[in-house]
Amino acid sequence: MNAMEILRETVRVLQADPQAFTSILFLLLCPASGCLLLSAAALDGAAVLPLARRLLVAAAASGLPLTHFVRQLAHHLAATLVASAVSSPALFTLLLAARAAVAYAVAAVYAGKPLAAAAAADLSLLARRAWPRLAATYALACAAVIACLAAFLALLVTACSTLKSMLYPPDIVVCAGLFTVLAFSVAYAHTIIVCNLACFIAVLEDVAGIDAMRRSVQLMHGQTHVGLLIFLGSTIGLAFVEGLFEHRVKTLSYGDGSSRLWEGPLLVLMYSFVMLIDSMMSAVFYFTCRSSSLEILHEEGSSAEELGNSDAFRLYITPKVELVIFNEQTEVLAQNRLKQ
Repeated sequence: MNAMEILRETVRVLQADPQAFTSILFLLLCPASGCLLLSAAALDGAAVLPLARRLLVAAAASGLPLTHFVRQLAHHLAATLVASAVSSPALFTLLLAARAAVAYAVAAVYAGKPLAAAAAADLSLLARRAWPRLAATYALACAAVIACLAAFLALLVTACSTLKSMLYPPDIVVCAGLFTVLAFSVAYAHTIIVCNLACFIAVLEDVAGIDAMRRSVQLMHGQTHVGLLIFLGSTIGLAFVEGLFEHRVKTLSYGDGSSRLWEGPLLVLMYSFVMLIDSMMSAVFYFTCRSSSLEILHEEGSSAEELGNSDAFRLYITPKVELVIFNEQTEVLAQNRLKQ
């Protein structure tokens, strides 16, 4: 599947069980999105601006010209760091619960047993059992992202400082900074798609942490470009909603005294919906990578059981491709064929 086919498959899965995904949207993702968006706005003067000024001082000391782009990048980076730090309790509870619920909901749709027909207690039990593995994998993913960001900042300061000490003109320093940003963007995108897939592997398979990361790299072999396109689309959608929130809600009036605060809940809902679609596309991407791995095994004459243990339930994403999802918590749901 390419990215557009995964998007169409995501829409089909959403239509197959709208009640479950709507519940995840309103009960889990909306509170998490509200924490992310409102925390940076509430702490803009207390934490975001001082941190942005420190980043600008470090950029100026390294020889990087303080252009409008650099100032905007520093403010956005500071707001992201502050929002992530303040919202970490919500991220480790609501967001992880939402990802686990999305993973089980998509798997249940493919098994022919939507969660709307299942008991809520069973879903809660599954989520509680999967949460330790998911939390460990998410913590490792956060560490990987922080390490990637720290390496980017160190490389940027080192490159700009070196060129400044060699008396290169500011234009050359800016070009070096842009190349560093480009390299960081590529590394960051690969890190995010590996970590996202690892989180769903931690839910649907009996692995966690570094084993889930290794499994993610193994499954994503040959499908990296699809993951990058999914990441690009999700990033554009989230950035668009964040921009609307920045310019429509944080500015409290139209100029005639009328308030824009009523747009806040709508933008939070839009942000949550983009996060839901992103999670669902990541889950479908997991199944696509699994089907590709099984096709390779079948071509090599290997059996599907080589991918896991005996705790498996069989799903069918297309009439021709059989998926085997290993999960120690989930019972054998069904053996159905879902036609697109």
